[in-house]
Amino acid sequence: MCLGIPCRVIDVEPDGQQALIETAGLRQKVGIQLVGAVQAGEYLIVHAGYAIEKLDLEEAGERLRLLEEFLRCENEAAAPAGAPGGSP
Repeated sequence: MCLGIPCRVIDVEPDGQQALIETAGLRQKVGIQLVGAVQAGEYLIVHAGYAIEKLDLEEAGERLRLLEEFLRCENEAAAPAGAPGGSP
């Protein structure tokens, strides 16, 4: 399964082809050709090195919350029985 991750735009290259994005403290450059012009502070869904969707602030917050919840559930399911965060 592949997930598109919400990322905040930090900067846009002068040629308008790439943007520096950040998510979970990690920064990388991604192609923005598929979403058109973007500005610093906007949110994008990124998959395989390309922005594939623009998000408004509310939608980005909701998707980040859902991703955190998903990861929390995955961690709980992976923890040994009886361990903190694991099944009883």
